[in-house]
Amino acid sequence: MNPHVLIVGAGPVGLTLALELARYRVPVTLVDKITARETSSRAVAVWPRTLELLDRAGAAADLLALGNRVSCANIVAGSHTLARIELGGVASPYPFALMIPQDRTEAVLERHVVARGITPQLGVELVDVDQDAHGVTATWRQNGVEVAPQRFDWLVACDGAHSVVRHKLGMAFDGETLDTDWVQGDFLLEGMPFPASELGIYWHGDGVLLFFPMGPNRFRVIASRGHAAQGDLPLPDVAAFQQLVDRRGPGGVRLKTPLWISKFKINERQVNDYRASRVFLAGDAAHVHSPAGGQGMNTGMQDAINLAWKMAMACHGRLPADMLLDSYDAERRPVGAEVIRAAGRLTKVATVEGPHVQHVRNLLAHALLGLAPVQHAMADQMTELSTAYPDSPLTMAHPAGKLSAGMRMPPVPGERPYGAGDRPRFSLRSNDPGARVLIERFPHLLESSLRPGPEGGDMQLVRPDGYLAAAVSRPHANQLADYLQCLASGLPVQAAVPAPANPGWSMSRCAPA
Repeated sequence: MNPHVLIVGAGPVGLTLALELARYRVPVTLVDKITARETSSRAVAVWPRTLELLDRAGAAADLLALGNRVSCANIVAGSHTLARIELGGVASPYPFALMIPQDRTEAVLERHVVARGITPQLGVELVDVDQDAHGVTATWRQNGVEVAPQRFDWLVACDGAHSVVRHKLGMAFDGETLDTDWVQGDFLLEGMPFPASELGIYWHGDGVLLFFPMGPNRFRVIASRGHAAQGDLPLPDVAAFQQLVDRRGPGGVRLKTPLWISKFKINERQVNDYRASRVFLAGDAAHVHSPAGGQGMNTGMQDAINLAWKMAMACHGRLPADMLLDSYDAERRPVGAEVIRAAGRLTKVATVEGPHVQHVRNLLAHALLGLAPVQHAMADQMTELSTAYPDSPLTMAHPAGKLSAGMRMPPVPGERPYGAGDRPRFSLRSNDPGARVLIERFPHLLESSLRPGPEGGDMQLVRPDGYLAAAVSRPHANQLADYLQCLASGLPVQAAVPAPANPGWSMSRCAPA
């Protein structure tokens, strides 16, 4: 029997996970306590790496048709533009941030999920979770009526920062709540000095003001305002928001129709382990942070994509489950921690207080962000193209080629995306026809065809999520066989050491499959 997965939470993270698992033919039940979809925009940015990964399921094109493409971020202090961060040069088919309201992102994902035979069950409130060595028992109320306990092989909590699953398991959510109050709103407005393809970040003595363009004349506006120690500040009306914009912004911006206004505080928190036996946490259930950089939703969706191919391989019996599923926490928790740190740094830089400190900040920002290497590094971090897994238990380190193992492999124009299709498979890139012996020996792990390899004779093994698992030079070709044999046997993939020149494809370090 094919194992069954329960996903709790049908937001962008849960929908992404359901879509990926359904694509890989894993039975899924998707539930959420909400009784109807929210219509507020909430998260607004979908970054290039997320679009690359969603392209495999056909969802990226639908999102592109609905979103606004932003290719530049401007940082302004007073009348001076301190920096322009250009995204157009990043190595991706999608060299921009796609600004699209979260409700539209959810609608696109849900449409693809339903097309694959999964209907999200709304109005389902989780009451209890219990697990043993063989599965998970979930009890819930549906439309207020408690139903009989349901049994599943795995459960994934995608139920947000106030995760019921996390609470039921007694998992700590360590971190802090910052003492600054923030407000945000979506407006139709006039008078922005930048085109809709550019966002504006204004550093002012009173705080920061951000404009995220979601289309012609429609913007998400975010501003810091005071410390929580000053007391709970009221939700601003349009007039109060206009005063913030007039004081901190470029001048001449007129807020017209308010579509949504809210206030919030920044939390920086993360669980200590993304896996608790047969339960996994993803998205805000596992990590929350400052919205600076706009990476929260994207990080969660990439959590889901990382977990999905591993869970599918385990569910289909292609690989032993434990090492493969343990690698989810080993890979994604450091990514979540770095996003928390990076977003925190951006927030602190934007909200430093005192005219002298702000003056020094502005001078340093102007100098540093004008340097091409700093620009490129910042663009790669913002777009999440620099996310990598060099220390993963699934990464075999070897100094071959220009790319290090664990790095993202850029999509190749005209090629089928990595991990496409109805079964997760590794891709083998090699110009040596003899490498087909690996495909013949590991047909359940490798795609049926070789892909062209890099110049110089190196061979590359690419994971279903498009990250480089291993790269070896031709004399060390047998180490790819070792890697796959270890993976198939559920044994740790050791860091490769240079082996004697051997043009064959022997398997020396792991027991036969």
